[in-house]
Amino acid sequence: MYDKKMNGSLAQTARDLVAPGKGILAADESFSTIKKRFRAVGIESSEENRRAFRELLFTSHDIEKYISGVILFDETIYQETENGIPFNKLIRDKGMILGIKVDQGKVSASFSPGESVTKGMKGLKERLSGYKNLGAKFSKWRAEFTISDNLPTRALIEKNARDLAEFAAVSQSEGFVPVVEPEVLMQGDHDIEKSREVSFMVLETVFLELEKHAVKYDSMLLKPSWVHPGFDNPGKPECRKIAQATLSLFKKILPGDLPGVVFLSGGESPEDATSHLNELNRVNEVPWQLSFSFGRALQSPALNIWRGKKENVSAAQKEFIKRSRLNSLARQGKYDPSQEDGL
Repeated sequence: MYDKKMNGSLAQTARDLVAPGKGILAADESFSTIKKRFRAVGIESSEENRRAFRELLFTSHDIEKYISGVILFDETIYQETENGIPFNKLIRDKGMILGIKVDQGKVSASFSPGESVTKGMKGLKERLSGYKNLGAKFSKWRAEFTISDNLPTRALIEKNARDLAEFAAVSQSEGFVPVVEPEVLMQGDHDIEKSREVSFMVLETVFLELEKHAVKYDSMLLKPSWVHPGFDNPGKPECRKIAQATLSLFKKILPGDLPGVVFLSGGESPEDATSHLNELNRVNEVPWQLSFSFGRALQSPALNIWRGKKENVSAAQKEFIKRSRLNSLARQGKYDPSQEDGL
């Protein structure tokens, strides 16, 4: 049961995850995803290489100054450093909050060709219990929504929204802060108005389902995309327009007691993701912390330097910490592109 004592503890954890100047490192790539990212820089996606890269990130000096929590993949939460320190302990010892991805990836939606639903509800309680024993305090579930002339369908939106809400309710009942991730994909040639329209439908439906499932808003976080045209759209709006469109939408839907929004980067370059985050924190005041839960936008510069070579670890760690610090500045609306070369 979800009692008041647990509610207070979860609400505090949610607030700690969006502490001013800090954000979440999403190091929860699935086997297929990390294989693609490693392949792009000539690295074999072996268990040892995956472990070594995660160690590089987690042992970076001063990571805890900028990173509040780390989301792990199932394989990673059981791994350890070269010196035998379990990653789950290392992260907690540095004062960061341990999180875990609990969805099990996407499968094709049988009722809608071209769309995907997320699997992993079966056995969720049992998996959460095991992760709790390892010290995890927050969980994440991702659902994706593709934009095209006839997508996403209403049936797909409703199915994914129900699953996100059920995940959140089960997580809270098991003592976890749920990070609800309805990702409206940026792939495509749609314009910013189409992105706004689809994002509205998705978020409105998600919060209706969260309400139906009695999810406590003060003990969860939202991980959305910003309102953004498709990458293949010829028009590239200014950061300010993206920020205004995103916050205008949020003000219509998001409850005031939601502690924060932790944006995904969605395939954008590290510089663009940081610029968007910065502008969102400059536009005007809102009741939510506007933070980040980046994967690629934090890791890719370090990965490009590391390339699987031990002699590159130190330089890669410095680049990772630089990227983390820049996003910390963006959390405060204090980022400037000139800092890319100055930190």
